[in-house]
Amino acid sequence: MDLQLSGRVAIVTGASKGIGLAIVRGLLDEGARVVAASRTSGPGLDALAGPSLVHVPVDLMDPEAPARVVERAVEAFGRLDVLVNNAGGPPPGATLPRLSFTGPTDDDWREMFEFNLFSVVRAVRAALPHLLESDAAAIVNVSSCNARQPPPMNVDYNAAKAALNNLTKALSEEYAPRGVRVNTVSPGPVRTDWWTKDGGAADVLAEQTGAGRDAVMDKVAPEMMNLSTGRLADPREVADVVALLASPRSASTTGADFAVDSGFAKAV
Repeated sequence: MDLQLSGRVAIVTGASKGIGLAIVRGLLDEGARVVAASRTSGPGLDALAGPSLVHVPVDLMDPEAPARVVERAVEAFGRLDVLVNNAGGPPPGATLPRLSFTGPTDDDWREMFEFNLFSVVRAVRAALPHLLESDAAAIVNVSSCNARQPPPMNVDYNAAKAALNNLTKALSEEYAPRGVRVNTVSPGPVRTDWWTKDGGAADVLAEQTGAGRDAVMDKVAPEMMNLSTGRLADPREVADVVALLASPRSASTTGADFAVDSGFAKAV
């Protein structure tokens, strides 16, 4: 299927690894020009270097950062058609999972919302004037299955993602009539650095359960979360859905939430 993304300009935040890197790769494969925003680049992003890719090193905890990314995109490519707000998860310096409501402090809550919600608000605010000039504009916000089915852990993260879903619906109601579609993609557990890095989720759960870190990712976590597929998702599986929603082929899809969660969410 031709997704009709050739020549279009997309911003992807949190682009240096995991889901973000897979999104960048997928959009480039479809012929899009991509501005990748992340604090650092990394070998995966460096390997994609070329005339259709610009990396902007920014920390989205900085309130001015989203506007700088948008400015650089328009400067480099002259337009903006797609905004993918992928950056999220633990704020810089934080480690999840947090296993109890009493774990996060007020500062933890503020930082979680700063990273997962307010940075998106600022990016959308900066991007909208340019997206409104596009003939097929799209915003895709990467949320989480925990926004709809929150477990009794990571309560600050889950609440921030629920707010992101609400924001997405509101933006769609206001701007879809003006040509800017807005949707969310909600991953479940995905085999990314969030799980695999030293001290990451696999190590935290390994300490809690007494299992090895590989066993946590291959068996313990899928069973604990009752994943229908029996495995964590691959980042490219999320990226493929993002690319479809960014595409003009999804012209009648807006205000929707697409789960890529290995069957985690059971409710109808």
